[in-house]
Amino acid sequence: MPLMTRLSRTLLCAALAFASSVPVQAADEPAYGAELEGFAYPYPVQRFAFTSQGVKLQMAYMDVKPAKPNGRTVVLMHGKNFCGATWEGTIKELSAAGYRVVAPDQVGFCKSTKPQHYQYSFQQLAANTRALLEAIGVKEAIVMGHSTGGMLAVRYGLLYPELSQQLVLVNPIGLEDWKALGVPSLGVDKWYERELQTTAERIRNYERSTYYVNTWKPEYEPWVQMLAGMYRGPGKQLVAWNSALLYDMIYTQPVVYEFPLLKMPVLLMIGLKDTTAIGKDAAPEALRPKLGNYPELAKRTAQSIPKATLVSFPEMGHAPQMQDPAQFHRALLKGLVR
Repeated sequence: MPLMTRLSRTLLCAALAFASSVPVQAADEPAYGAELEGFAYPYPVQRFAFTSQGVKLQMAYMDVKPAKPNGRTVVLMHGKNFCGATWEGTIKELSAAGYRVVAPDQVGFCKSTKPQHYQYSFQQLAANTRALLEAIGVKEAIVMGHSTGGMLAVRYGLLYPELSQQLVLVNPIGLEDWKALGVPSLGVDKWYERELQTTAERIRNYERSTYYVNTWKPEYEPWVQMLAGMYRGPGKQLVAWNSALLYDMIYTQPVVYEFPLLKMPVLLMIGLKDTTAIGKDAAPEALRPKLGNYPELAKRTAQSIPKATLVSFPEMGHAPQMQDPAQFHRALLKGLVR
């Protein structure tokens, strides 16, 4: 047999053996870049370039202007496992009602920069957001935050009370101080190890039980793949590292003690079946059932905020705006300041 023929056959066999050893990625399990490259947002994405902590950064954001403006702006702050895109339904409803809607991805999340080194704090993220709003000509606004975005909205309201017409807090976390209650500190390194194990199945199982009260709809799946896709892509380590830093920020920077200092009207929108608590699975077993008791947390929070209005959703979990959009948005539009 000629040498080139033998060599070609050898290379072909080696290539086939290698191919058979590589896991096949299903078409419905996409891989995205570290800044969520490849995932389409429902509205045009713009970029705000700025320098923070000596690092050149950019915040991705959607700025949706209504056909018939009512003169008000709503700024949407996403949660830890969410992005600006997950506000799609809320943007549509608010825009139809005449509100200009600005939905940024915070630094460290989704389509925004994920720096190698950054000291994350809610103060810093609030300042970044304020800089973005100034750059696009937004002064006063209604600030609406979901989950971790609720903690950020509170910090924004404390830092910029004169610019915050109202806070809307949708199942915010941080209604209790997990550290003070006995949840052990995992630290950034441990969070990083855990984040590297992120898969679509783990995301889906957690969201099913916590966000949607053990139910599931096909429309939830794109948001699972949105997150999981970044952990399948080439930037997995950078995504996991920033996520670890952000978890440490959430754990170490409670806002619960400052609720009485909020001066603006606050609309609390709480799905009472929620059980979210950061680090619950690492807490002592006897403590876990006491964490994330949202019926109690909702009442306690409403009592501690001077101008609070509580709207409860008894059969909903952590993401009422996605679990029952029609009911949620009716209550939202009714509760917004005029």
